[in-house]
Amino acid sequence: MCATHAEQIPAQEFPWGTLKWVCNEKLAPGALQTVGVATILPGHGNPPHYHPNCEEGLYVISGCGTHSSDGQTIALKPGTTLCIPAGVKHKLTNTGDEPLKTLVSFSSGDRKTVFLEANPPQ
Repeated sequence: MCATHAEQIPAQEFPWGTLKWVCNEKLAPGALQTVGVATILPGHGNPPHYHPNCEEGLYVISGCGTHSSDGQTIALKPGTTLCIPAGVKHKLTNTGDEPLKTLVSFSSGDRKTVFLEANPPQ
């Protein structure tokens, strides 16, 4: 079992926002999932990417934005839920004036990410 408190876990900071992992294989050896909170700053987005080894679930907690994948763009608002299959290229963008906060989950405790830009923000 893995029990964490988000305020005790440091966030990974990026030019576009933050990621805070609350469950994964590193926090709970043997975990078969990854769970975290992604916060996208107003006017920003994460770089286009995909996850080769897992699907992603995304639930919008607060804020608004868009999710783009395979030429389709979906408007996001609190309560929107997405299921993104493994290998699908996608990008999340905050179109509002407050942070876009999402709960993200992955079907692997060791999620992999492949960025489509040559030099994505680390």
